[in-house]
Amino acid sequence: MNYSITNRENEIEELENRYKSDRPEFVAIYGRRRVGKTYLINSLFNDRFTFKHSGLSPISDNAKTNKSKMKSQLLNFYNSLVSQGMKNATKPNNWLEAFFLLEQFLSNKESDKKMVVFLDEIQWLDTPKSNFITGLEAFWNGWVCYSHNILLIVCGSSTSWILDKLINNHGGLYGRLTKSIKLKQFDLCECERYLRSRNIEMSRYDVTMAYMVFGGIPYYLEKLKREYSLAQNIDYLFFDEKAEFRDEFDRLFSSIFINANKVKEIVKIINTKRRGLTRTEIINELNISSSGDLSSILKALENGDFITKYTSFNETKKEIYYKLVDPFCLFYLNFIEGNSIKNDSYWLNNIDSQRTVVWKGLAFENVCFNHIKQIKSSLGISGVVTNESMWSKKGNIDNDGAQIDLIIERKDNVINMCEIKFYSDDVLVDKDYHFILERRRSLIREKVAKKMTIRNVLITTFGIQKREYWGDFINIITLDDLFSF
Repeated sequence: MNYSITNRENEIEELENRYKSDRPEFVAIYGRRRVGKTYLINSLFNDRFTFKHSGLSPISDNAKTNKSKMKSQLLNFYNSLVSQGMKNATKPNNWLEAFFLLEQFLSNKESDKKMVVFLDEIQWLDTPKSNFITGLEAFWNGWVCYSHNILLIVCGSSTSWILDKLINNHGGLYGRLTKSIKLKQFDLCECERYLRSRNIEMSRYDVTMAYMVFGGIPYYLEKLKREYSLAQNIDYLFFDEKAEFRDEFDRLFSSIFINANKVKEIVKIINTKRRGLTRTEIINELNISSSGDLSSILKALENGDFITKYTSFNETKKEIYYKLVDPFCLFYLNFIEGNSIKNDSYWLNNIDSQRTVVWKGLAFENVCFNHIKQIKSSLGISGVVTNESMWSKKGNIDNDGAQIDLIIERKDNVINMCEIKFYSDDVLVDKDYHFILERRRSLIREKVAKKMTIRNVLITTFGIQKREYWGDFINIITLDDLFSF
C-alpha cells in the first residue's frame, strides 16, 4: 500500500463501497488541516476523477471584499471546468450558474462507470453572502440525486463548517449526505506504522516524543528525514534559519478560521493553565464579553480536535474546563511563539534542559488524554462508562498543594487515580513519594462516596522498580500498552 494512505484501511473500504454502489452518493470527509484528507482521495481515485476542484485559500485575499472573494472563487471554478475539458461555456456570475455548468459538464461525460466529483476545501468556496450552499442544494436536489452514477466527495478542514452546513443541515441538504467520514489523527500505534512504511526506524520512546511534537499528523511526520535523529529533525523543522514549521501555527489557523487572530488568542490563553480554563476564566483573562461568538469558537476548536472539554472532578458546582490537546500547538506555544531563536542546533543543545524536561511531562500527560481508549483497554474496562478529568488543590501556609494528572471515574464504583511519568528509565517509588500518594488518596477519599474504591494507576514509559513501595500502584501502564491497536 502507498505510504500516503497507511492506516486508512477502513476509510478506503468505505469509499470503495460508495464507488461501487448503484445509487448516487454524497460523501463528506472532514478533519484537522494536514491530517491527510486530500492525500487519501487523490491516492484512491487518482485515475478515476471526472471533475475535481479545490477552493482558493483565504490567507492571501484578506483585503478583498466579499463580492471580489466570490468572483475569485467562481473564476477559479470556471477555470477548473475549462481545463478539464468543458467547451463553449460562459463564466458564471453566481453559484447557481456555476453548478449548472457542472451539470452540463457531467451530462456530456455520461458513462456506465461511477463519475467521481471531488470538491476540496469546500468551506473556502462558501465566501460571505455568496449563496454557495443554495447552489450546492440545487446541484444535488435538482440533478445528482436522480442519477445513479455520481459519487460527490467534499472535503473540508473546517470541521464546524462541515457539521453546520452539511451534516447537521436543516435546510435543503437535510439528510442528503449518504456518508460522513471524520479523518482522525494517527494514534501512537499508527504513527509507528506510518514511520515504518517510510523506512524510518525509531524506538517507541522516540515515536512518543515525535507524537508529543508533531501529533499524529501525517503531513508533519512525512517531513521527517530518515537519516536524521529525531532531535535533528526537530531542529531542522523548527529552529533552522529556514525552518518549514516556523510559521505553521499562523498558517494553520488562518486557513480554517475567518477570525483567526481571535481564535489564536483563545488558544494561547487556554494553554496558560495545565488544567485548562473555564469559560468564565477565558472571558476574564481576555476581557471579552460572554457571547455566542465565543461559544462558536470553542465549539469549532473542540470539533477540530484542538481542545477537549471535561467536567471538574467532584465539585459542588460542576464546571466545564477547556484544555488544549493538539500536540503541535502545545509544542509551538512552548518553544516557538514569541522566541527569536536562531540556533539551528537549539533542540540538540537543550534536550535535557529543565524547560524541556517540564514540557516532556506536560506533553506526555496530553498523550494520555489522547489515548484514553488504550488506557481503558489496559485496565480491562473498555466497555465501562467513564468520566475523565484532572484535579488540583491549591496549597497554603499550612498545607502543600496537590495535583492528580488524570482521574477516571467508573460506573463500576472504582476511581482510578492516575500518575503520569515520562521517564527514560523505570520509576522508583521511594518513601517520600509513597506518602505523597497516600495524601492524595486521602484527599480524594474525602470527596467521594464511601462505596467507591480508589486505586492508584501508574502510566509511564517503561515500568516500575520493584522496591519496597512499588505495590502502591495496582496497575502499571507502559508505552507498549499505549501502542496497542
